[in-house]
Amino acid sequence: MPGWTYARSGVDIDRKSSAIESLVKELRFKRKGRGQVKKLKGAYAGLIDFGDVYLTLCTDGVGTKLLVAEELGIWDTVGIDCIAMNVNDAICVGAEPMAFVDYIAIDRPDDNITNAIGRGLERGARMSNMDIVGGEIAILSDMVNGVDVSGTCLGFVPKDKVITGQTVKKGDLVVSLKASGIHSNGLTLARKVFESAGVDMTDRISGLKKSVGMELLTPTAIYVRQVLSILDRHNVNGMMNITGGGLRNLLRMRKGYRCVIDDPVRPLPIFRVMQELGEIDTKEMYNTFNMGMGYSIIAPPDDAEAIVSENKNAKIVGFVEKGNGVLYAPDNLLYDRY
Repeated sequence: MPGWTYARSGVDIDRKSSAIESLVKELRFKRKGRGQVKKLKGAYAGLIDFGDVYLTLCTDGVGTKLLVAEELGIWDTVGIDCIAMNVNDAICVGAEPMAFVDYIAIDRPDDNITNAIGRGLERGARMSNMDIVGGEIAILSDMVNGVDVSGTCLGFVPKDKVITGQTVKKGDLVVSLKASGIHSNGLTLARKVFESAGVDMTDRISGLKKSVGMELLTPTAIYVRQVLSILDRHNVNGMMNITGGGLRNLLRMRKGYRCVIDDPVRPLPIFRVMQELGEIDTKEMYNTFNMGMGYSIIAPPDDAEAIVSENKNAKIVGFVEKGNGVLYAPDNLLYDRY
């Protein structure tokens, strides 16, 4: 049997993109009056015109990482993931997150679970300097088997500070802010790999410092304070949160230019273990996981070098040239558009 792929595990990214397109093409109504949506090429988050600033709205969830939390009975980290998956998108346009609402769907009320999730949300909000202004807990016993957690983030960015990737140019360098772990993408594939190999979430595997489940539950890094500090001091032409789709997230920048990743971050041990157990080829790994590169900043050479010198978790991993797609140079792998 061939090695595992994201599609084989049940998540086909290309079909997901097609599903998104089929939905978006039906969304034609445009608001009249104050607060109209502003369409800017390359913008990573939705932008709403609001006087001197753009407001941003991002929404996302924790995904099947929740099944790992359920298996281990550990719920106090997934709230951090929920916050991270939203705020790390918001900052890609230079926006500062300011408010958040959460949505928890659960099959039955459980004070212990919701209290633990709340503790994680509080920690994530504190790390992001953001208020949680509301939320909803829905009891859906006929629809949900377990728990689902998602949320929406509101942010703002001055109009003259917005970053869309449209100023990226040949010779810019790609800086990676290292990931804390698998973050909250690709968990369906990760779970299938370990399950098919007969590995339980409580098992320890050579090469990992913690049990498999605890490695997978490592909270998503929140880059808000670090990135906003970088933006205060340096010129930045583009930013991408490396989530589902791996290196293909870098395709969001200016068309006609491509990132060449020639000196990648050394993948975290969890990725090396999964690749070996699941016999996953390298292109699939970089097409699914962050592989240790959690967040990307594209900047002119002098700024990129200064960012690295000032941030211990930063590394120059590549450069920008004219062309299309994203090139993973060590194995000559080209990632093109969906």
